[in-house]
Amino acid sequence: MKITILTVGKIREKYLRDAIAEYTKRLSKYCKPEIIEVADEKTPDNASETVEENIRTKEGERLLKYVRDDAYVITLEINGKQLSSEELAEKIEKLGVQGTSHIMFIIGGSIGLGKEVLARSDYALSFSKMTFPHQLMRVILLEQVYRSYRIINGEPYHK
Repeated sequence: MKITILTVGKIREKYLRDAIAEYTKRLSKYCKPEIIEVADEKTPDNASETVEENIRTKEGERLLKYVRDDAYVITLEINGKQLSSEELAEKIEKLGVQGTSHIMFIIGGSIGLGKEVLARSDYALSFSKMTFPHQLMRVILLEQVYRSYRIINGEPYHK
């Protein structure tokens, strides 16, 4: 299976880039991981809702250029469904059994995802009601997908 993480913005911090590289390497034992970054828009302080919506739309257009028609799209949303690690593993496994060969996870920028991206989503996933920096979310997502494959394959993982 191919797992794509489609995300807004670049990672500047070396420690995050190192963690992303490590989990991508570990994940490659189980699937074909890919990370696609699109440029983010500068969000002014105290931006109006209209300005923020325009930013989400621009970032969304960039993201949607990479979304394949045959991909199962999972958007990371604060109001999405919260799953345990075992439930995420079950979801990934079930998608594979049903014939899905490509899962795309989409992580928005600092102000979230635009309406067009949300409309294309097949599943809304939340890791918490808390807000995380989108750069850190990439590491957390990679770790959980890696953990999912360990669970699917009956391999030990840290609980």
